[in-house]
Amino acid sequence: MDLSTTYMGLKLANPLVPSSSPLTMNLDSLRRLEDAGAAAVVLGSLFEEQIEHDADEMEHYLHYGADRFAESLSYFPEVPEFKLGGEAYLDLISKAREALGIPVIASLNGISAKGWVSYAQKMEQAGANAIELNVYFIPTNPAVTARDVEQVHCTILSAVKASVKVPVAMKLSPFFSNTAAMAKSVKDAGADALVMFNRFYQPDIDPESIDVDLKVHLSSSDECLLRLRWIAILFGRLGISMAATGGIHTSGDAVKLIMAGADVTMMCSALLRCGPGHIQTVREGMESLMARHGYESVSEMKGVMSQRNCPEPSAYERGNYIKVLTSYGPTSTFE
Repeated sequence: MDLSTTYMGLKLANPLVPSSSPLTMNLDSLRRLEDAGAAAVVLGSLFEEQIEHDADEMEHYLHYGADRFAESLSYFPEVPEFKLGGEAYLDLISKAREALGIPVIASLNGISAKGWVSYAQKMEQAGANAIELNVYFIPTNPAVTARDVEQVHCTILSAVKASVKVPVAMKLSPFFSNTAAMAKSVKDAGADALVMFNRFYQPDIDPESIDVDLKVHLSSSDECLLRLRWIAILFGRLGISMAATGGIHTSGDAVKLIMAGADVTMMCSALLRCGPGHIQTVREGMESLMARHGYESVSEMKGVMSQRNCPEPSAYERGNYIKVLTSYGPTSTFE
């Protein structure tokens, strides 16, 4: 069974890639993920807030007490002892490239172009095989238009692309006015891949403590349906790689997203629940499912159920909306 695939020009042994998470921020767990069969890894994100905090902290300590007395020079930290968060991230990239035999994809998370270009260049120099841009932008100002939001993404992407030679992926939100148009804009801005979709962590309210409750809610397989729909619609239209992320827990989830047109399927919640070894379980399940249906390779299977190849293309659009609703029948009597 040939599970190999290509993502952003990177030749991968299979389409199973751990996405950005706490599991991919530790060299030991990265090794375990590779041993379980991960074809590549996306490191946990370096956040814009970390970059800004590091710069502010350095500025503070370099100038603290300088206007008080001459001995203030002794406050200057020794360079070997003062390690920035950003530098620690670059160190992880370097060590991961040295320790692993699979591609290492760095991740930048933020909402502005400030600092991104220089850190993208440093990530490339540290050995990253590719960079994933995760623009976590929640527009709350009514004066900000949909076009403004789109332009933020494209401006950041264009700036980063112009500064590095490694492939760059854009991780998109599912909340654009026209996902297809936004995907094309990102492609035109230079993206080598689309990663669909970002899972924004939503705040909750604890009615007992009367406080905002910040919890990580792991995904379920149901969430992969939104990814499946848009990957199936966009397959064959853009000419760039597509990665599915969010809601991929089983071999069936991975296979149907590849049938929709994904080049790779990225897992996070499933690995946090089940551990790195779950990758092997999913890979073996994929091989079994493919064998039952006569597929000998991932490339043979990719896109067979995309909108352009599906026996019922309207199933991905509103044309099937009424049919879906009217086909539902309650399985129990409601009281």
